[in-house]
Amino acid sequence: MGKAIGRLIAANSPRGNQKHAQISSGPSTLAAFAIFLLSIRRYRRYQKMMKLRRQGITIVADRFPQIAVANMKIDGPGLLAVKHGNGLIRFLAAREKKLYDYMISYRPDLVVRLNVDVETAFARKPDHRYESLALKIANVPKLEYQGAPILDLDSRLPLEEVIAQAKAAVSRSLANP
Repeated sequence: MGKAIGRLIAANSPRGNQKHAQISSGPSTLAAFAIFLLSIRRYRRYQKMMKLRRQGITIVADRFPQIAVANMKIDGPGLLAVKHGNGLIRFLAAREKKLYDYMISYRPDLVVRLNVDVETAFARKPDHRYESLALKIANVPKLEYQGAPILDLDSRLPLEEVIAQAKAAVSRSLANP
C-alpha cells in the first residue's frame, strides 16, 4: 500500500512530475489527501508510542516528528510548505499542522543522529535523487527536537564504534531520567 501511495504522490506533485510542476504550485487534491492520511498514520503510531511511554516502557524509535525544516518532509508535515489555492487542501494542511504541533510538544529524552555523507547515502539508496539526498543531509543539522540532547554520530567510523557510542549514550540517558 505504501508504495502505491508513494507513486500516487510522486505522480501528482511538482517534485515528481514536471508537467504538474508547470501548472500547479502544490499537490493535487488526491495527492494531498494521501499525504494527509500518511500524517494520520504517523499520529496514531505516535499516540501508541506515548501510551507505552506513560506506562513506564522505554521507547527507542528510529523516527520522531519534526517541523523545523518543513520542505524536507523528513518526519514532518507534507502539506505545510506549499501555499494552496484549493480550500480542501488548505483545510487538510491546517489539520496536519495541528497534528504535528501536538506531536512536537513532547521532547525526546535523547536523539541519536547518524550523520551520513552524500556519497554513502547515495550508495545505500541509489533509487533516490542525489540532489534530494544532498538537500536532506544539509538540513539534518537544523533539526532541533525541542532542545532534546542530541548525540551526533559519524557514519564513516567503524560500525562497532558507532554502535558503542550509541549504546553508551542510551545507557547514560536511562540512568539519568
